[in-house]
Amino acid sequence: MPGRGDRGRPVSRPKDARGALRRIVRYLMTYRYLVLLLLFCAFASNLGNLMGPRFAGRAIGATEAGAGHVDLALVRHYALLMLGCYVGSNILTFLVNFGMTRVGRKVAQNMRRDVFDKLMRLPVSYFDRHQAGDIISRVSYDIDVVSTCLSTDVIHILTSVVTVVGSFVMMCLISPPLVVCMAFTIPASILFTRHIGKKTRPLYAKRSAAYGEMNGFAEEIFTGQKTILAYAHEDVSCEQFRAINRKAAEAYRDADSRGVVTGPTIGMINNFGLAAIGMGGAALYLLGAVGLEQISSFVLYSRKFSGPINEISNIINELFSALAAAERIFQLLDEPEECADAPDAAELTDCRGHVEARGVSFGYVPGKTILHGLDLEAKPGQTVAIVGPTGAGKTTIINLLMRFYDAEKGAVYVDERDSRAYTLESLRRGYAMVLQDTWVFHGTIFDNIAYGKENATLGEVVAAAKAARIHNYILRLPQGYDTVISEDGGNISKGQKQLLTIARAMLYNNSMLILDEATSNVDTATERQVQKAIRSLMKGRTCFVIAHRLSTVQNADRILVLDHGDVVEQGTHESLMAQKGFYYRLYASQFE
Repeated sequence: MPGRGDRGRPVSRPKDARGALRRIVRYLMTYRYLVLLLLFCAFASNLGNLMGPRFAGRAIGATEAGAGHVDLALVRHYALLMLGCYVGSNILTFLVNFGMTRVGRKVAQNMRRDVFDKLMRLPVSYFDRHQAGDIISRVSYDIDVVSTCLSTDVIHILTSVVTVVGSFVMMCLISPPLVVCMAFTIPASILFTRHIGKKTRPLYAKRSAAYGEMNGFAEEIFTGQKTILAYAHEDVSCEQFRAINRKAAEAYRDADSRGVVTGPTIGMINNFGLAAIGMGGAALYLLGAVGLEQISSFVLYSRKFSGPINEISNIINELFSALAAAERIFQLLDEPEECADAPDAAELTDCRGHVEARGVSFGYVPGKTILHGLDLEAKPGQTVAIVGPTGAGKTTIINLLMRFYDAEKGAVYVDERDSRAYTLESLRRGYAMVLQDTWVFHGTIFDNIAYGKENATLGEVVAAAKAARIHNYILRLPQGYDTVISEDGGNISKGQKQLLTIARAMLYNNSMLILDEATSNVDTATERQVQKAIRSLMKGRTCFVIAHRLSTVQNADRILVLDHGDVVEQGTHESLMAQKGFYYRLYASQFE
């Protein structure tokens, strides 16, 4: 059954929405001149919209003198001015929306670049603690939410503020008494929007987290589809997904149900204000305090005043959603990276491959030590096999050799120097690895084999493939070495994938080699051939071999036998068998 990972963790509201907004603005500043131009166009567009009602009122005022005294030329003049303002405003609005869409996509592109670069610098422990689906959700869904907000909502909020302020100023100039009639709608709208905002912001954060959880579960299920089918676990998996999907839908519903009431409520408040304007305007007209020109202009401005407030209340909900998504993105960007190289770190060059571990203790979780005072030595060109039952700490040793993790106590030395004194990149380039969990990518077979060596020639790749006993298989493919492997190697078998990774390691020119169950996915006959190739590859290199099948490590120079993080025995195969101890029992159990 797939693990729950980070599911079930409590989701809190964004802790620093203002800080997230500031960091979004920094991304916008990359395109500051274009954004300023678009803001200017948006401001000009709003001025055109604000002048339209004024010209409409003037046109109505031209008819107020009574029958037979209508100045049609003046009416036509103001009507054309009003039309020109609205047409020009709409053209500018189109340009602003088009420009901001481009800016939003560029910001999303830059965010994804930064997030991906960050992921490449994060330690292995981060990926051990977070689901792949949750990480993918941050790279795709959360960044899309931020991009959509920048493309549509930011400019709308800014232009709506200009419209609200401009309309209010124009209404004050037309008739201050009528402004009093709608005075209660302004504070009521502001207070209600703030109240809803406090309620909806944590709900949008919960919605983003719920979608990350659902993506994580889906990724687990699709990766393990064959296992699910083999164990007839489809119904259970469907039920689990229904529960998680229901949780995501409820999070979406809770967020949007609070958000959708904002617009209608603000609209109702504004309609009360419009009714008050109608009654107050009628009374003032009868008293001769205002004319039809002022009343008609004031009504139009009141609609322009209330409309953006309604829009802002709806957009603010989307802004809260974007801020919650942005905070998840920036949380990833703020994760501590791998330990930086020491200021005086040296490049590991001309490596001889002398590796030692002295008094190394380590645990993945504080207070739970896996390795206890490990001591080992691999002289240049030696092969050290690490064997033991599952959970004994074999792979942990490899993690420490590669500095995926650093030892809590003790140190690992390479060529008589603490491995932490070398740069990470040069240290890891000193090793070639063939892991049990094979990894191939979407690309040609040539690209997959040549992955670790820049400018590799076809002859070098072919030689490595021949040594790995996969050359003949490649020649039988339709395009040979140009055959494209589908994503995650779906069109080749596991054994063939493992042979490709072995060929990749053979091409990689270095002094140290790590083999972690490197032949676990090949048949017995092929294993014998690959073992011969691997023995040829291992000549002159310091090799660390992890194996459960003890028949594959009989020729090792030294065998370390681990049990519960302790080296309980070490020696050659013959000496360990003669002791008839732990290793002897492990070996015998495989042939009983």
